[in-house]
Amino acid sequence: MTDPDLQTGAVPVALTINGVGFELELAPWITVLDLLREQLGLHGTKKGCDHGQCGACTVLIDGKRMNACLVLAVVKDGSEITTIEGLGEPGSLHPLQQAFIDHDGFQCGYCTPGQICSAVGMIAEGQVHNRDDIRELMSGNLCRCGAYANIVDAIAEVALGERRAKPQPLSGGAI
Repeated sequence: MTDPDLQTGAVPVALTINGVGFELELAPWITVLDLLREQLGLHGTKKGCDHGQCGACTVLIDGKRMNACLVLAVVKDGSEITTIEGLGEPGSLHPLQQAFIDHDGFQCGYCTPGQICSAVGMIAEGQVHNRDDIRELMSGNLCRCGAYANIVDAIAEVALGERRAKPQPLSGGAI
């Protein structure tokens, strides 16, 4: 009689995801992205290019930002993974989540979870000293809508303590 795990190739993996412990049996080829979205129902992390080129799938693994589409889940056995769902919640948003709202750092919102997770990791790296650093260190996260100026404003508010006045609506019905 053969072991069913040997037939399927399943590997035991222990992960902490957004503060919750999971004991899983995973095929060795399952990426962190597919685990999060398809098996655990955490759809905040987006599948963009599936080749590590767009950053939509960026999550924090052991505090470091990584493209979840490029990381095999079994390799991260024992790791702690934080997704956009683990950063904040309604009524208690992470400062970057609030800054993205305040600065309209999104349009369609598809890239936003990856942008925010990447920014959290980037700030933790301690390499942000000015706006040029933000632009360079966030260059792996693409926004097809082109909200880059607002994304940089949002990150600069949190990373650099910059406060920019919010645009005021036009008065008197002027367009």
